[in-house]
Order: sequence, then C-alpha cells, then structure tokens
Amino acid sequence: MKKYLYIGMGFLTFGLGTFGMFLPFLPTTVFYLLTGFFWVRSSDRLHQQFIESEKYKQYIEDPLVKKNITNPGMIRMFVMMLFVFAIPFLLTDSALLRIVLIIIYLAHLIGLIWHLRFRK
Repeated sequence: MKKYLYIGMGFLTFGLGTFGMFLPFLPTTVFYLLTGFFWVRSSDRLHQQFIESEKYKQYIEDPLVKKNITNPGMIRMFVMMLFVFAIPFLLTDSALLRIVLIIIYLAHLIGLIWHLRFRK
C-alpha cells in the first residue's frame, strides 16, 4: 500500500514541478526533489526514467549535484526569487517586515552565489 501511495505522490509532485516551469509561484526544483524521493522508495523503473530525463538534468543534476549553472540560469533564478519576495513586500505596510524580506532576499543571494560558484 505504501508503495502505491509513494508512486501516486511522485506523479503528483512531478506534475506540480512540471507546471512550475511555467508558473513562477510553483518551485520546480523542490517538487522534482520530492518526485525523486518518492520514486526511489517505490519504483526503480520510474526513478530511473526520471533521473535520465532532460528536465531532471536541467533542474536537479546540473545546478545541485554538479553545481554547474550558467549565468543566464543564475540571473533567471534570482529574478524569480525577486518576484516571489516582491509580492509580500508590496502587499504589506509594515516597514519592519519589508526590512526582514530584504535581508532574507540578500542572504539568499549571497548564500546561493557562494554555494554555486565557490564551493565546487
């Protein structure tokens, strides 16, 4: 029973991750990581097909495993993050919350640049 639940959850997270390629508020990478998690525990065939796919290589293997991300890819990632952080920034009147959002965004920027560029 657990195996079928994991297979179903894998398909759900794969679908959400695929939609995330086109919708900026759905994180493709997170959903693809969950897909791998579910399928490695339930189906060798599905997991193998998934890790051999081009989308897996583009969203998981190259940037996270090999830490190989192009400059346009890095810029696109930061612009998407900026978009996500801009929504609550624009919707709130609290100066403190806006400052916290700016600090968190800058911490993400610095941390990701350091992790992806300097820790090979």
